[in-house]
Amino acid sequence: MKTEETVSVLNDLLHITNDRIEGFEKVEGKIWEMYPDIKNEYDRMISQSKIMKNELINLITEKNGTPEDSTSIAGALHRTWIDIKNSFTVGSLEESTLENVIFGEKAAIEAYQKALESGDLCEKSEKIVSEQLHSLKISYNQFKKIEEYKKKE
Repeated sequence: MKTEETVSVLNDLLHITNDRIEGFEKVEGKIWEMYPDIKNEYDRMISQSKIMKNELINLITEKNGTPEDSTSIAGALHRTWIDIKNSFTVGSLEESTLENVIFGEKAAIEAYQKALESGDLCEKSEKIVSEQLHSLKISYNQFKKIEEYKKKE
């Protein structure tokens, strides 16, 4: 296993984690006024993402790599698409936001699974990425449940 490949995979996950942080921080305040119960979960996910980001940066620097501490082009395009979509949203902004979170979490889960399956991670990196994937799955399932509950209201 080459260190360069490990650093590359970890940097990809760092981009995704930065996309996640930026996406969560972009959610409009109006939603929190109407649904304060969801805000706590968003805040928890932002904090969790920042911890994940620091763990990835540490793994990259331990491999003598340079952390690419930015968002991805795909993430930027997705956020732009969400902005455009939300400007035309006829229904609930909250419902649209939940759908976007679920979409983003699902994409992150898929990227993390691909990283683990790549064979490019050392044992320590694999352990941490696996733990982060577990956290992503928990968040995804929580937001999926919230979305299902809100649809029943």
